[in-house]
Order: sequence, then C-alpha cells, then structure tokens
Amino acid sequence: MVDFLAVGTHPDDVEIGVGGALASLIMRGNTCAVLDLTSGEPTPHGTPETRAEETKKSNAMLGVTQRINLGLPNRRLMDSPEARIKVAEVYRTLRPKVLFLPYWVDAHPDHIQSSQLSQSARFVAKYTKTDMAGDPFYPPKVFYYFCSHLKKIAEPVSFVLDVSAGFEKKMAAIRAYHSQFFAGDPARGEDLLRRIEAQAVYFGGLVGARYGEPFFSHETIGLASLDVFLS
Repeated sequence: MVDFLAVGTHPDDVEIGVGGALASLIMRGNTCAVLDLTSGEPTPHGTPETRAEETKKSNAMLGVTQRINLGLPNRRLMDSPEARIKVAEVYRTLRPKVLFLPYWVDAHPDHIQSSQLSQSARFVAKYTKTDMAGDPFYPPKVFYYFCSHLKKIAEPVSFVLDVSAGFEKKMAAIRAYHSQFFAGDPARGEDLLRRIEAQAVYFGGLVGARYGEPFFSHETIGLASLDVFLS
C-alpha cells in the first residue's frame, strides 16, 4: 500500500507536473510511487536504454523508490479494455490512497488517452469476479496535475500545493532527462526549466508560497476540519 501514486504518460511527465509534490511528500515521510504508462521512446535523441537510466537518476533525485513502467505503446497509446486492466492491476496491488493523474486537456494524443485511461482504470480496479491480479480496490481520491502541451489552463484550479521544500529536487529530476531536454539544443532545455520555474512561482504566489503546483479535481473536495487553514 502506498499513500500517493502518480501516473505519467512518458518518463519525465510526472517530474514536470508533480515532481515538487512528490519530493515534498516523500520528505515528510509519505510513501509515493510512480507508474509510467510507456517508455516514451522513440524520441529524436533518446533510446529505451538511455531513458531508463535517466529515470533511475530522476528517482534518486526525488527520493522515489518504487516505479513501474507498463511498456504500453508510445505514440499509439489508447484507452483500451486491455490497457485498463493493466493499469487497474497496479492500482489493486499498490492500493494508493491518492492518485495523481495527467490533466485531461492537452494537444498530445498520448496525454489525452493516458488521462482517460488512468481514470477509467480506477473504476475497473474495483471489479469483482475477474481474473485480474489483486483484490478489488477503488482509489479514494484523484487529483489531476498540469503537464500539458497546450499553454492554457482550461479549468479552474482546485487547489495549489506549496512545493517549496521539494522544488530544487524537482528541477534536478527534470535535468536528469538530458536526452529529452538538452541533447542537440541545450538552450531549449534551459528555457524549459525557466518556464517551469516561472509557472511554479506564479502558482506559489497565489497561495503565499515560494513555489506551487496546481491540481484539478472532477469531484468536490471535502475537509474533515478547518484546522488545515491554521498552519
């Protein structure tokens, strides 16, 4: 059982969208795991082997000790019944209390499909009378993180998490993916990091924090107490 499970379309998506949250949560003693749906390859400067090594380096930066790659087809990812079962089996095995899923509005077909797939698998995971691995389980909470190829947030932000404690680890984890962001055009990688930091400063500023990451929810967020606002 884990406290938080972040689902990513490709290795590096989780780092960009929710890396600060994962690092901060792990620093506070929470158990966090990552599920990558595809290898992310082929890419112009990467190979499956290189991407896997970069992911290991990223894990070390964030403090992630449990990460799974389902090896679903990159560039052809689909929210299919077969793929739902594979993702649902991970949910049933890890039994996360909170899911972090990809934001559903995007230009990248894989990102759109992964958002729908990971959401559909949440329902499939509770099926009974099935040969799926693990016991039926319905992850209680789902929040969507922003890692979109569209430079627009189409829905109101549900909440912003202060990730100041883990932000430098997030940036180091992104830098680990040299083949994706720096190979061939180092200036492009540095520009990406500047934009990621600017976004984090903006969202952090909305809640009085140095750095923040936005989250979205299809469901109403309930609070057991207002004490959370006293800290």
